[in-house]
Amino acid sequence: MAYELIYFDIRGLAEMTRLLFIDQGIQFTDTRFSVVDKTEWLKIKDSFPFGQVPALKDGDKTIVQTGAIMRHLARKHNLYGDSEEDCTHADIFFEGVRDMRNKYARFIYVDWDVEGKREEFIKEIVPTALAQIESLLKTRQNGEHFVLGEKISFVDYNFFEELDILLVLEKTILDKFPVLKAYHKRMTERSNLQEHLKKRAASGIWINGTDRM
Repeated sequence: MAYELIYFDIRGLAEMTRLLFIDQGIQFTDTRFSVVDKTEWLKIKDSFPFGQVPALKDGDKTIVQTGAIMRHLARKHNLYGDSEEDCTHADIFFEGVRDMRNKYARFIYVDWDVEGKREEFIKEIVPTALAQIESLLKTRQNGEHFVLGEKISFVDYNFFEELDILLVLEKTILDKFPVLKAYHKRMTERSNLQEHLKKRAASGIWINGTDRM
């Protein structure tokens, strides 16, 4: 039975899962509710644990929380590494990227119109976070492949999506981080992702639940 991924018609917190499915050639139904008119979503909202999405239906199981969804798929499709050390490293990296995403979300939803906050975010907050994440990436084969080394893992789809979002915000944001810039380019060149990325760019799909980006 194919998976069903349920979310809104934005990239948001579900895009990393879409990227995983598409890159790995895993069939899934991509169910999207309008983020502007939430009438249809509100009809079924209470049927989900915590009343929120993204949610993944896998047979008779409904899985919520982004990290739980990604780890569930990683375990099922051999995308969690080959050792306990790999799994721990992937978890550390995933949570570090999530911290960076939380800072981005605060900027988008809270600080967007606050004077000086855009400059602070782009010139101070993001470079600090990127320097930390680049150092961690380089601990495996000098960051020349993927987060765990030569083998791709679930966390690569989360990481790639966050870097891509930052590039939409500021196209030069990776220029001082050559390892991250090369990593992003490597991911965009993956054959299964190229068509999706091209269509996504042409569609004008929102990144967040607001038209700010």
